[in-house]
Parts: sequence; C-alpha cells; structure tokens
Amino acid sequence: QVQLVESGGGLVQSGGSLRLSCVASGNIFSIAAMGWYRQAPAKERELVATITNSDGTRNYADSAKGRFTISSDNAKNTVYLQLNSLKPEDTAVYYCNAKGLRAGWGVDDYWGQGTQVTVSS
Repeated sequence: QVQLVESGGGLVQSGGSLRLSCVASGNIFSIAAMGWYRQAPAKERELVATITNSDGTRNYADSAKGRFTISSDNAKNTVYLQLNSLKPEDTAVYYCNAKGLRAGWGVDDYWGQGTQVTVSS
C-alpha cells in the first residue's frame, strides 16, 4: 500500500502561482511513476502531468505545457507541481497519483485526498 498526502492548494488571482506537494509513504519502492490529475466541478478527472521514477521522464497535458512543471525529490519521497500563469479554468481539485507495480503482474493506482486550487479572475 502507498499513502499520498497533498498540500499547497489555495486561492490565487489569475496570473498567479502555486506549488503543490505530494508526499508518499508506505511501499514506496513499488512506485513506478507519480503524477497529478485534476477534476473541476461537473467534469471528468483529467491528467495534468506525470513523472517516472526510473529516469524522470515527464509528460504533460496540452493545457499544462509551458505553464506547469512537475518535479520530484526522491530523498523526500515527494513530487511537486509548480503552477504558473494560472487561469480561472485551472480551478479544480488536484489529486496526486502513484502507480505501484505489483510483485507478480499489474499496476495499482493510489490517490491522495486532493487539494483545492481556485483561481479568481
């Protein structure tokens, strides 16, 4: 099992910045990749960015490219999401995700409790 705890959300004006953090604990050695997703009211949860543990490969949604940056500190078991140039449409609950490899076969998805990001116009 992997536990994820997010922090860093809040209320910010359009054009502002926030940094989200996600600390992983538990069976962290099983984690192959971590990422951030978001869910706005009445919308599906969507991918924002991911980063692999093996080589740090990053992947971004088109809406995040050029504005958001995902990074990790393996010594702290923490992944970050730097949000810059925020827009009102970025308002959502942001969830941390970890993909844990099973001993035999398959992948488990772990989720944090979410942190609210609200961008005012």
